[in-house]
Amino acid sequence: MQRTVVQADVLVVGAGPAGLTAATALREAGVDSVMVIERETDAGGIPRHSDHTGYGLRDLRRVLTGPQYARRLVDQAKDWRVDLRTSTMATDWAADTSLFVTGPGGRVRVEARAVILATGARERSRSARMVPGDRPSGVLTTGLLQSLVHLRHERAGGLIGTRAVVIGAELVSWSAVVTLREAGCETVLMTSEYERPESYAAFNLAGRTALRVPVSTSTRLVRIIGRERVEAVELMRLDTGARRILECDTVVLTGDWVPDNELARVRGLAIDAEHRGPLVDTALRTSAAGIFAAGNLLHPVDTADVAALDGRHVAVQVTAWLRGLAQPTESTRVVPGAGLRWVVPGVIRPGDPAPPRDRVLAWPTLYRPLPRVIVEQGSVIVASRRLPWPASPGRVLRLPWGLFGGVRPGEGEVTVSIT
Repeated sequence: MQRTVVQADVLVVGAGPAGLTAATALREAGVDSVMVIERETDAGGIPRHSDHTGYGLRDLRRVLTGPQYARRLVDQAKDWRVDLRTSTMATDWAADTSLFVTGPGGRVRVEARAVILATGARERSRSARMVPGDRPSGVLTTGLLQSLVHLRHERAGGLIGTRAVVIGAELVSWSAVVTLREAGCETVLMTSEYERPESYAAFNLAGRTALRVPVSTSTRLVRIIGRERVEAVELMRLDTGARRILECDTVVLTGDWVPDNELARVRGLAIDAEHRGPLVDTALRTSAAGIFAAGNLLHPVDTADVAALDGRHVAVQVTAWLRGLAQPTESTRVVPGAGLRWVVPGVIRPGDPAPPRDRVLAWPTLYRPLPRVIVEQGSVIVASRRLPWPASPGRVLRLPWGLFGGVRPGEGEVTVSIT
């Protein structure tokens, strides 16, 4: 069967903040043909159904609600005549930088000179978290909750109940609380397995005082109870082992992010074993020539505007690639050490640009109010510096690029730790 072939200079997979910003920046840089595909019916990514303020500060220099932010990014892409195709999914790789794409018009082969993977991340489902207990209705992730409330206009009394327990205390967890409140559902408890809530102190204080949500730290969900509908949860204190039953009819599982890495894995790209997204260098190149990655596919999960700035950064690198700039062959691996789960980017190459916003991103596994960062290469301490901002599980720690100025490319693995 003959398939339609479509040509593009760049194919962007994913129309969230990273993908849309990258596409617009590529067109601004003079790239003729940029196609963006998005499997959902509308472009804009997660912000389009996060109907609260706080979006756009770093990239657009203004504060918008999620839907306003998403619309602005979509409008910018359309203004620059980006070929934006929704309800369209990449189903397989056809060649090095070519993909089979299926949409409303059928299946086509898109032959591109470069590909940007901007497929984002998702929260782990209940089954992936291996939560024991019954299998009733009323167990949601934040993404599903927001879709129900902001896109389908569901209200308490249906799939969303009237008493919710939110599992996790990250930034997105407070977003879930706000969404539940809008639906008419009371959040009776938020839990965190850590000694402190993962979110910023300002959010925790505002949430506890303005929203009146109690937060139980060092607490794990060990069982969901209910036949047809959630009736209660069983919670365990990690410090004492004490258990209690709390009545509720809704459970929202928040945080615990994993990248949407299926395309990267099928293509055989090198995958970072820790965050499970593609392994990239500071130019956001993957291990395959002409394939780049950006956004929360790489750092699950950071804010939407940081993902957008990834898109702006990668557009510069893709433009250079299209103009024939060769990728350096020498590389140095960067890996997490004590106190960190992952570090991005995971590769440093001589002569490459600094990473987006001159920051290396890391995910802490412990709380430190003023962490000391230690960068080591072999037995040599390249840098050691105390940061003036905290490290906390559940949110990204930003490491100044200057800490890596003494790394010697090609002379052994670099380990980054915090104490």
